Order: sequence, then structure tokens, then C-alpha cells
Amino acid sequence: MQLPVVYQKAKEGVFKIWTTLQPLLTVHVGLASSTKAIIILEQCGKNKGYRDMDACGFYPEGGCCILDGPEKIESTINMKTVWKNISVEGIDIIFSRDAGRYICDYTYYASLYYGSGRAAFIHVPPTSSALTADLLGKALQTIILEMLKQCEEDEP
Repeated sequence: MQLPVVYQKAKEGVFKIWTTLQPLLTVHVGLASSTKAIIILEQCGKNKGYRDMDACGFYPEGGCCILDGPEKIESTINMKTVWKNISVEGIDIIFSRDAGRYICDYTYYASLYYGSGRAAFIHVPPTSSALTADLLGKALQTIILEMLKQCEEDEP
């Protein structure tokens, strides 16, 4: 599902994912246009600090995602472990604890909130001659399969 670069619509889309589909895990992928051939595995989402306007010229009231929500929420997926356990030739993969206080981080926080931490966020660079869509797709598949291993370990 593609979510718009609009705070409220993105949050509504995430809420709909969790309430209608009730997934084991939701993996969000966002574009980090400032990176070149680097995939960033994000560990947590932040609730406050959203001051940049979205595509419609709005930002959340008080710069906050969920009123009275915790300051940050960690993913139940240990992204550092995912990062350590995988490698994809031709692509650098890094671990991060700051998804950037824009729609990506906002979406991630909302998903972590509604999904009780069972969400993941991956920032990807734009495709290029060095990083083709096929290579990026294979990298995402490798990363998500590693995440699913953690989900299987957590099941009773």
C-alpha cells in the first residue's frame, strides 16, 4: 500500500492496516533521497518534533503524532541483529535510531503504536544505474526474510 506524504492520511492508512489486516508485522519502506546506495534500518519511532509541512502544507498539531503517546517506541524487531546478520553485495546497510521527524518517522511511530511495536521501517535510496530496482528488491527481500526469522522465534 502506498501512503501519501500527508501526515493525517498516512496515519489513517497505518491505522487501517492494523485494524483491518491485523498483520504479524508491518514493514514500511521510505525514500531517503539524500543517500546513495545505502539502506537504513530504523529501530524506533519518535512521537514529537514534527514541524516540517507535508505535501498539503500541514503539520500535526503540537508537532505530535499521538497525543499522550510515549516519547518513542522501539520495534520488537531487533534491527541491529538484522543488520549484523545480512549482507547484500553492492549495497551498504546501516542501523539507525533516528528516522528523521518527517512523514517516514511519523508513519513508523504510528505503526509501532497501533501495532504494539510489531513494525519495521527501512529507508532506501533512489534507484540509479548502480542501484537498480531489481537489486534493491533483492536487498529488501533479504532484509524482510531476516526480520521474519525474529517473528518466528517470538511465536509460542
